[in-house]
Amino acid sequence: MNLVQKSVAHPWMCDVLGHLTTRHYVAMFDDAAYHLLYKVFGWTGSSDADGKIAWADVRHVINYQAEVAAGDLLEIHAGLNKIGTKSITVFYEMRNLGSDEAAATLECTSVLFDLQTRKAIKISEELRDLASKHLIETTDSDSE
Repeated sequence: MNLVQKSVAHPWMCDVLGHLTTRHYVAMFDDAAYHLLYKVFGWTGSSDADGKIAWADVRHVINYQAEVAAGDLLEIHAGLNKIGTKSITVFYEMRNLGSDEAAATLECTSVLFDLQTRKAIKISEELRDLASKHLIETTDSDSE
């Protein structure tokens, strides 16, 4: 899997229970997605000068596996589980460096999105070839 994000759980990111609140898990995974899309496809949010296509998330499944406290150092690694006709499914794992354990996982499905028609479009062979280099195998326990 590719390293796609490094973060710190700052105190202001924690909730009344003293651990990283849900909104910040999602933000960290979202930031990681940009790095993954760049690593796999060379895509950045500003790379399509004509504004014709982008990737749009259509499904998230997050499993919270261990508490993250203020000051914890985190890394997110990711790889592609599946390449569909119009979508990719990505597996992300957030790891707590101090405890060396998985803090959370995200399985995310994103569609290739035409910004003019506002609909999912077929993934080209060129993009499919790039994506296939980043396919990983995950076990059921990886996404639980």
